[in-house]
Amino acid sequence: MAPTTASLSKTLAKLRRGAPIIPSPPPVKYVPQPPPSSSSFSTSAPSIPESPSTSTSQPQEKDSSRWSKLLLFVPGAITFGLGTWQIFRRQEKIKMLEYRQNRLEMEPIKCNNIAYSSQNLNSLEFRKVLFKGVFDEKKSIYIGPRSRSISGVTENGYYIITPLMPIPDNPDSVQLPVLVNRGWVPRIWKDNSLKASQDDGPPLSIAPTSVQETTKSSWWRVWSKKPDIVKEQVPDVTPVEVVGVVRGSEKPSIFVPANDPSSFQWFYVDVPAIACACGLPENTIYIEDINDNVNPSNPYPVPKDSSSLIRSSVMPQDHLNYTLTWYSLSAAVTFMAFKRLKQKKSRR
Repeated sequence: MAPTTASLSKTLAKLRRGAPIIPSPPPVKYVPQPPPSSSSFSTSAPSIPESPSTSTSQPQEKDSSRWSKLLLFVPGAITFGLGTWQIFRRQEKIKMLEYRQNRLEMEPIKCNNIAYSSQNLNSLEFRKVLFKGVFDEKKSIYIGPRSRSISGVTENGYYIITPLMPIPDNPDSVQLPVLVNRGWVPRIWKDNSLKASQDDGPPLSIAPTSVQETTKSSWWRVWSKKPDIVKEQVPDVTPVEVVGVVRGSEKPSIFVPANDPSSFQWFYVDVPAIACACGLPENTIYIEDINDNVNPSNPYPVPKDSSSLIRSSVMPQDHLNYTLTWYSLSAAVTFMAFKRLKQKKSRR
């Protein structure tokens, strides 16, 4: 009311003075306007052109994010593949052990005249063979040391390899020498063998110095009752029958030292080297004695057990354990990858 009375008094004062009356403008009422929409703002606002660098960086970021997501699942895929590979390896190992078992259960083959060749070895793989001959004990070689557990007590020893020589005028014996791994012997066997070889020493060849000495030596040979030459020509021959399996050279690991034939140190089976050390051809056949008929009065050497030929360094049960291990790792790594992706989505 106060502004209206003030305006009326002003108009009356002007009328008295005779001044023209100028009507006052009507009061302006404030009407609130709704906020402009995004569409109207975008149409009214001038469009700012994007730089080419920003437009190309967006697809690059998308590609990198895709590759990073895929890389999270690579360890899981690799471990899953390794577990599947162990399943196939287990099946192959089962078939291989069954093949060996069936071959070892067959009857031994008599091999009197057998030569070294790849075809013969392949046909005789894990087959029992029977040889008859004479052991040349002086040329025995000891492989080791190899431990053996007897009623809970571990004892060190060696594997003894002896050449099996032919018996003269015997068609049933071998016609060519064969290297035979006769089995495990105590350590004292090698010590006694080294002492015997040192005591024998190299043979002495002394040439006669005069004709008189030669005649004396000839008369002595005639009248001597027990000449040494006759003893050497008629040795005590004891034929033996060996039932074994044809094998090849061993593959030593990096931790096994090299063989030293000059010092009689043999750490693994090297068939050509052992044959040369025994004065035999390099292609001499090598077998492992698996005869279970051991004489109680002479327990050594102890032949290898036929079941040891069936065993492998990695058995089927080991492959099964490896499979479970790889699959468990694959599941754990894949779970961690999914959990990582969920954390990224929650941050956005």
